[in-house]
Amino acid sequence: MREAYIVDAVRTPVGRRGGGLSAVHPADLGAHVLTALMERTGVDPAAVEDVVFGCVDTVGPQAGDIARTCWLAAGLPEHVPGVTVDRQCGSSQQAVHFAAQAVLSGTADLVVAGGVQSMSTVPISYAMLAGRELGFDNPFAGSKGWAQRYGTREVSQFAGAEQIAAKWDVSRRDMEAYSFESHRRALHAIDQGYFAGEIAPIEGVATDEGPRRDTSLEKMASLRPLVEGGRLTAALSSQISDAAAALLVASPRAVREHGLTPRARIHHLSARADDPIMMLSAPIPATAHALARTGLDISDIAVVEINEAFASVVLAWLKETGADPARVNPNGGAIALGHPLGATGARLMTSLLCELERTGGRYGLQTMCEGGGQANVTVIERL
Repeated sequence: MREAYIVDAVRTPVGRRGGGLSAVHPADLGAHVLTALMERTGVDPAAVEDVVFGCVDTVGPQAGDIARTCWLAAGLPEHVPGVTVDRQCGSSQQAVHFAAQAVLSGTADLVVAGGVQSMSTVPISYAMLAGRELGFDNPFAGSKGWAQRYGTREVSQFAGAEQIAAKWDVSRRDMEAYSFESHRRALHAIDQGYFAGEIAPIEGVATDEGPRRDTSLEKMASLRPLVEGGRLTAALSSQISDAAAALLVASPRAVREHGLTPRARIHHLSARADDPIMMLSAPIPATAHALARTGLDISDIAVVEINEAFASVVLAWLKETGADPARVNPNGGAIALGHPLGATGARLMTSLLCELERTGGRYGLQTMCEGGGQANVTVIERL
């Protein structure tokens, strides 16, 4: 039976929009974690068979297959190829899946997976709007098939988050309490040095810039909703950020031949989808599918990392799964730490792995909502 192992994982700090990483070219952000990954593992870069990177809004400095550009910008061997993946917010989690699937299939033994995003450089949803000069207001405009099936309803993560809050009866007060706790946990993790081992400092930045020490429930309550009459505010949403992360995925043969010491085994990987208009609800059926396939119960999962795109997404997932909130995003999430779209999946996987090791947990589960109403689920087993 073939296995896919995570040998190591590393990330940059998550920079705030306009913050310490905002002037770093996306290729150099990605190159930084690739260099750090090669140094940490001691593997010969020439033995890497592919580089799979997630990235969203692949225009400008993120265009032209950023996975390949990052590898070359790092000064690594030219014969190693790279491919860029776009599954929206789940892009770099999907990159890990593709790398693991290559190893599990026997078509590769050593693959790098990760992601990069500079949202300070390329504004969020820029690629969605880039077609306007070509006569397309959005990616769906002009499609007869789409209009026949979904009409002209708004396709927006913000609208989806509001729909979820309404469907699962998640109040603004509950979301504010959750968001405040995300900041508290993130700041505690930073102060205790929990993230130090997973971060490769860059440009003088060694700590995640997103968590706000001065936030309070009173400040959150004073904010206007994102839409008139809505429940969501900026404080209940993920932060726009800059970051990169990378993992080395290896087969048992690669582990033997290169003298590597795996940190985790990929126990399960899958993806499922749900309503593309509600958009952000898919982690619920995707988690149910993953647990059914593995035979695990949610109580068997020691640590969960579910992306905090919006507080309503996580609170609805908690209601449906019955997961212990103490095990879910124990060191804060994207509301506090930020959501560098194409890098978040790999960032979450890096933090999940480190938290399992810190606490001695066996199984960790990662999931995240994605554009198009999709979600990936990965279950890893600490070794």
